[in-house]
Amino acid sequence: MTISRRAFMKAGGLALVSLGADPLFVDRAAYALRQQLGGVPSGKTLVCLFQRGAVDGLSMIVPAGDPWYWRERERIALPKSELVTLDGMFALHPRLAPLKPLWDQGSMAIVHAVGSPSTTRSHFDAQDYMESGTPDRKSTTSGWANRYCEHAREHAETPFRAVAFGPQLPRMLAGSAPALAIDDLRAFGVRTARSEGNERLTRAFESLYDGAATGLVASSSAEGFEAIKMLKSANPTALPPANGAVYGRGKLATALQQVAQLIRADLGMQIAFVDVGGWDTHVNQGSGQGQLATRLDEFGGALAAFTTDLGDRMRDVVVLTMSEFGRTVKENGTGGTDHGHGTAMMVIGGGVRGKQVLGRWPGLAPEARHEGRDLAVTTDFRALFSEVLTGHLGTTDLASVFPDFTPGARLGLFG
Repeated sequence: MTISRRAFMKAGGLALVSLGADPLFVDRAAYALRQQLGGVPSGKTLVCLFQRGAVDGLSMIVPAGDPWYWRERERIALPKSELVTLDGMFALHPRLAPLKPLWDQGSMAIVHAVGSPSTTRSHFDAQDYMESGTPDRKSTTSGWANRYCEHAREHAETPFRAVAFGPQLPRMLAGSAPALAIDDLRAFGVRTARSEGNERLTRAFESLYDGAATGLVASSSAEGFEAIKMLKSANPTALPPANGAVYGRGKLATALQQVAQLIRADLGMQIAFVDVGGWDTHVNQGSGQGQLATRLDEFGGALAAFTTDLGDRMRDVVVLTMSEFGRTVKENGTGGTDHGHGTAMMVIGGGVRGKQVLGRWPGLAPEARHEGRDLAVTTDFRALFSEVLTGHLGTTDLASVFPDFTPGARLGLFG
């Protein structure tokens, strides 16, 4: 069914802040209506979770079979009796026990000793390199996820294609392809009530569209506003958690619940981005209890709720976790860990060949460490991200996404 631009203009009611939108924005917004009429099949979604601050991958995915883990972490090593065993070598931190069913079902894989080839220990630089996809190159102006969107235009028929859940657009989604930043989906609509807040939002939106001369939209602000209102019919926030899923109260849980709502609303979201901070554990990192355990408790609970909520729809969804670098092998003098190199990342989803820890394990012996102190990187993060893009989203033009990088042997994440 073909929906005319004029017909699209006359219905609906949802406002959004669009960053970097192009002149096709209004036409692409008709995607939601076609979805509701059954004209467009559901697609694949990649959900990127950035553990900002450098998570300790050795505590998250414990190399329980490596004797140096126990030798170097007298105060913060996890008690063996509390570990959630995965295989003969690795185990989950006990606060990630809610994820064990995903492992058992074969829908969760882990890549260990993964990270950036850059040797920087700067959070800012390492995050920038991971989001730009160009290690040690500061001149790159776009993010790798945005470059993916630029070069796969056949999927560009929705304004919700790339969405970051947060107050601003992350580096990963910066670039010329349209992307949205949503701080809170619950406050992201234009309501029919004439509240003061609503009027402010309306004015702000119309002001945004006054920038049409920059190529934001090809219509007037009023026309564009009416077009966006059309999307209100999807009303994703009215969707309660499904399948008995129970989300916690933290920011991550709220963000993931809203990601699930947009997926279930069939708005064509292909890439979602969620930040989760608080992983820079220099002091009193803790073991089975403490600072890191609290963060992992929220992380594991939110992820488990998300996968339960989506249920069978997880066959079309992959969650990819990432962090800019890991922590030192040896604990420091204040019961924490310092900036390191390699870490662990998870890949969860229906199409993943799970129940395996992938990547070459370099060992924690001093002679095997990076600069004598860190878990060495044996898998370039671009190799992992490339395999997710090709195996899940069907990307064929990796050279434009990760310039000057050629993936080596496949990890085997997808069949």
